[in-house]
Amino acid sequence: MHILVTGFEPFDGSPVNPSMLAAEALAQTPPPGLAVTTAILPVDRLGSPTRLLEALQTVNPRAVVCLGEAGGRAAISIERVAVNLMDYRIPDNRGETVTDQPIDPAGPAAYFSTLPVRAMQEAILAAGIPAELSLTAGAYLCNQVMYTLLHHLAQTGQTIPAGFIHLPSLPQQAVLRGKPMPTLGLETILAGLRAALAVLARQAVL
Repeated sequence: MHILVTGFEPFDGSPVNPSMLAAEALAQTPPPGLAVTTAILPVDRLGSPTRLLEALQTVNPRAVVCLGEAGGRAAISIERVAVNLMDYRIPDNRGETVTDQPIDPAGPAAYFSTLPVRAMQEAILAAGIPAELSLTAGAYLCNQVMYTLLHHLAQTGQTIPAGFIHLPSLPQQAVLRGKPMPTLGLETILAGLRAALAVLARQAVL
């Protein structure tokens, strides 16, 4: 089963982004039964949707899992819904901010993830790694990418599993920021993601 996994480049002054590192590592050593192609998205409101849609067209995957960083969260967060809203708390990497604007003025208010979110959460927990189902992907680039992905698939009649997973910050990011914050190590994050992606591989052969 060929899947597309996306991550984001570093942002907000951090030299690393766990989603980028995790996506690249999964492409190198994917779970059994999966072939993983990676796309690293720029953190800007125009570039990230464009890069995502280019990757979808090039790869033509059977599932899509987008990854992003959620500083302050203590668990791998599987997002359930994306909303049609951009309301950036910080500028993107081009220095732009957006306040109270729709992602697509003609689009629906929200889309639900089409990933097997409950089964993925249970698989991560069974691996001994904290995981949660989340009802807010925020209103920054992560939510924008998730909404763009699901809107594109709906508009083009594609029914492949697709959605978004937020990752905690890495320990080295907490050190650089000089303050206590929830973190997970990269190897722990990867173990959780491999458990979640294995759910897709199993469902593909049923």
